[in-house]
Amino acid sequence: MKAGIIIYQSKYGSTKKYVEWLMEEIQFDCIKTSNAKIKDIEKYNTIILCGGIYASGISGISFLRRNYDVLKDKKLAIFCVGASPFDEQAFNMVKTHNLKNDLNKIPMFYGRGAWDEDKMSFKDRTLCRILQKSISKKDPHTYEPWMKALMSAVGEKCDWTDKKYLKPLIDYILN
Repeated sequence: MKAGIIIYQSKYGSTKKYVEWLMEEIQFDCIKTSNAKIKDIEKYNTIILCGGIYASGISGISFLRRNYDVLKDKKLAIFCVGASPFDEQAFNMVKTHNLKNDLNKIPMFYGRGAWDEDKMSFKDRTLCRILQKSISKKDPHTYEPWMKALMSAVGEKCDWTDKKYLKPLIDYILN
């Protein structure tokens, strides 16, 4: 058995940045979810999935869903990356949405990502602008934390990535 592997999917680079930092700390192997084959992954004792959050879904989570029966006896963890500041209620909603059935046993951790509309696909940029327009019609005093983050990032380039977000995951993996 091999020690551990990080499986990841990064759309705009923040998740990849966290994966690189994580690899510096724990020296696990690493592979993109698009290249991951269960016959190769099942050789590892510890498996970490890292993926961005888009419309409440975690990128790459389908790999764990498809292969949970093979991986369920391994040490598993999920590190998800989003643009919003951490909010317990929103985090729990993402967790509930993604970790159904047996997946809800997998510990999940959060790191704040980045925002750069220039890097976004046309579709993502358009969806974000529609959402921003919709939110702008609301009373700012009623904004949820993710709404505040979205509205403050309009037209800006923001990078909130920070190694500190990896500490709880690393503590879990090493203990």
